[in-house]
Amino acid sequence: QVQLVESGGGLVQPGGSLRLSCEASGRIFRIIQMAWHRQAPGTERELVAMINSGGSRDYADSVKGRFTISRDNAKNTVFLQMDNLKPEDTAVYYCSGYIYTDTTQWNQYWGQGTQVTVSS
Repeated sequence: QVQLVESGGGLVQPGGSLRLSCEASGRIFRIIQMAWHRQAPGTERELVAMINSGGSRDYADSVKGRFTISRDNAKNTVFLQMDNLKPEDTAVYYCSGYIYTDTTQWNQYWGQGTQVTVSS
């Protein structure tokens, strides 16, 4: 099986920064894409940023210019650098990955989530 474990969440003041990490482990043959999502209370989960195996990135309009997604392929880890945080960024942040466990089998896997709270 595959496990994704997030870390780096916490409480930060508006304008501050946080860096989230997500490490994938287990039976990994190849990682196609990794992404960050978030879900605030009473809202649907939304895609925040994604990065594919070739390194191309995409972001939600609400975070463009403030968030940066990156990955360390050797460590099967994806990062989300969040700068100039706003109260509306408060949410539980989830990591996901489309991962092959062998040459033909793949699934989307999810982490358990990490809380980010932006408040003064």
